[in-house]
Amino acid sequence: MTEQELKKKYSEICSNLAARRLKPAFDMLGKLIAENGLGIFYDEYQNLEETYHFMLKYTVEGTHDPERQKVYRKLIVSVFELTEKINEALRLRFSPAIEYEKKRGFKDNFISVFSAWLSELEDFYLQDEAQGDKAAALAAAKEHQQKMRRLFYHIWFTDKLSPAEAEPLRNFIMSPVVLVAYKSFMVTALMLSLQRYFDTEKFTLLFDAYNSEEMEINQRALVGLLVNLYRYDSRMPFYPAITGRLKILNENPEFKRHLERVIVQFIRSKETEKLQQRIRDEIIPEMIKISPNLKDKINLDSLMDEGFSEDKNPDWEEIFKDSPGLMDKMQEFSELQMEGADVFMGSFAMLKSFPFYREMGNWFIPFFPENPEIADALDFSDDTSQRLMEALDKAPVLCNSDKYSFCFSIQSLPKENREFMTQGINAEMDQLKELEEDEELTHPGRKAEFISNQYIQDLYRFYKLFPRKNDFEDIFNWRFDFHNKIALGDILREDVKVLRNIAEFYFAKNHFEEAAEVFGYLLEQEKNGELYQKIAYCYQNLGDFEKALEGYLKAELYDINRLWNLKKIALCYRNLKQPGKALEYYRAAEKIDSESLNTQLNIGHCLLELDEYDEALKCYFKVEYLAPGNKKVWRPIAWCSFLTGKKEQAEKYFLQLIDDDPSKHDFMNMGHVQWSLGNRKVALEYYRKSISKYGFSEAEFLAVFEEDFPHLLSQGIESEDVPIMLDQLRYFLEE
Repeated sequence: MTEQELKKKYSEICSNLAARRLKPAFDMLGKLIAENGLGIFYDEYQNLEETYHFMLKYTVEGTHDPERQKVYRKLIVSVFELTEKINEALRLRFSPAIEYEKKRGFKDNFISVFSAWLSELEDFYLQDEAQGDKAAALAAAKEHQQKMRRLFYHIWFTDKLSPAEAEPLRNFIMSPVVLVAYKSFMVTALMLSLQRYFDTEKFTLLFDAYNSEEMEINQRALVGLLVNLYRYDSRMPFYPAITGRLKILNENPEFKRHLERVIVQFIRSKETEKLQQRIRDEIIPEMIKISPNLKDKINLDSLMDEGFSEDKNPDWEEIFKDSPGLMDKMQEFSELQMEGADVFMGSFAMLKSFPFYREMGNWFIPFFPENPEIADALDFSDDTSQRLMEALDKAPVLCNSDKYSFCFSIQSLPKENREFMTQGINAEMDQLKELEEDEELTHPGRKAEFISNQYIQDLYRFYKLFPRKNDFEDIFNWRFDFHNKIALGDILREDVKVLRNIAEFYFAKNHFEEAAEVFGYLLEQEKNGELYQKIAYCYQNLGDFEKALEGYLKAELYDINRLWNLKKIALCYRNLKQPGKALEYYRAAEKIDSESLNTQLNIGHCLLELDEYDEALKCYFKVEYLAPGNKKVWRPIAWCSFLTGKKEQAEKYFLQLIDDDPSKHDFMNMGHVQWSLGNRKVALEYYRKSISKYGFSEAEFLAVFEEDFPHLLSQGIESEDVPIMLDQLRYFLEE
């Protein structure tokens, strides 16, 4: 059985159970047991199915049982648990994924006396380090890390945590002596373990970890909760203990702030690929243009000698004179960086091939200067490297994974270069620290936001850059439509402010489908003109003009930004092929703003679609008169002139178009004009150019020609001449 086949069957069984279709779920489970020799699960399967048969029998017979629904829910939970066991047994047997490769190889490494192991790890921090030398201390730290890593995999590969494991692990995560980095590391192990195998105890531990006072732990726990609540959403109605715990948390205003920010960060992660593309296509090419002269233009050697000045060098502005948009783009990306956008993904993607990343767990470990793997890479005999690590540790704009990449990439740099780099990073960090302190005053929870964002970026790098990433389901391909989910959807819909902020973020980032859904929820709670306009705008961008029109018409009742709204209603009517109604609303817009050339242009388009060519021409000439340099109006003037028999006028404007920036339609239309003027050879030449030079295929040309046929007849062209001209054109094309 292939991995994909097994995933499909598992998903189908879970869907049936969530929808309370137990019969097909039992049928599929029975088949999996029989076909794969899983007799170890047969008795449990048979007992559950028999229980269900009895329940069905008593229900049909009308036997009164006040506990029936309770028993029914418990039965569904039991079948879910059996499904997990069977799925895990089959994946352990068949899956080629690295997760199961490692689990199969780890079978002899599970920790047998769990509480003693954790106690030993805690004791490491109570030893007197002064008794040993640095080499001994480093060796002890490496051994300690190996034990931590074993604990990480033990948690990851454990299916269901026993009470004998859960309670000591809870105490370990709350321990005041263990490094926060390692405790956070175990929170990630819980998240990964829960993704692999559903267990209510893992959920409970994540909830407990969120209550930690240490932000590095509680933010990782929150991310882990959201990922798994999303993953297991359909089964949440059967686990009231989990949803109840969530509701208790929701009474805490701080939780609501954290929840909103993490959801927004997940949504923002969908912008990462587009952002990297912009950096590659816009920023880097512009930087390459100016880089050859950069050193001379800013007199870099002089700057190095004189030290840093508080004043900006006026020559710097000269660097960007040939790239006027570059400074604006750099400013925009700086702002995006401070908002939490992942601007460094592309820069560090190529730095994930160090041996450090061959160890799967290292993709998730928080950055901390004491990590013995850094000590192996960097010489700490002087304090330069140590100060560099401390500065790097404070950097809020680099995720943990990229900080490690940075360390390994500078290991061959000379000491003086590291010293210069340390000064630069420290200066940057001082500025960021001031900014962070100001932000914390104006926006409480800014530090928590940095931490959760860094962690989500760490996860993003694992799911996008890990060499065997295809072995995992990429969570960043999920929609992250938390508002549609059972447990979190109810919570989000209870808080209009949080829901509105999420909607506005979707809207600002052009995720119009999701934004429309959330605006829809908001409109159920409060009718609002701006919301109607925004949901309409979403549908407009999704190409659903009927729904867009419905929203704009409802917004009319609130008299909010009426001119803009009238134009949008007219636009919808035009796209719905109702030019008469569109004209009505453009006329209304004209009364409010008679100087708008765009409105005049659209009125002309509507009149053209209504075959009122003379009136349309008046509108187009008005636009040309008020904006003589507007070339967009030449084409409709030329076409309307032809349709109204003003052939020389049409010829004049089509010639202007052909001399400027012609399209294949311009050459074709000029052919029509020349034919109607009696210049058949010239007409054939324009037709030929529209096909051979400007992109019409012969079939496309003939289709458009057929649409124009009535207009040709109205301008005096004989219908009998048409097939002759078209055949002559075919001979021309062959030549």
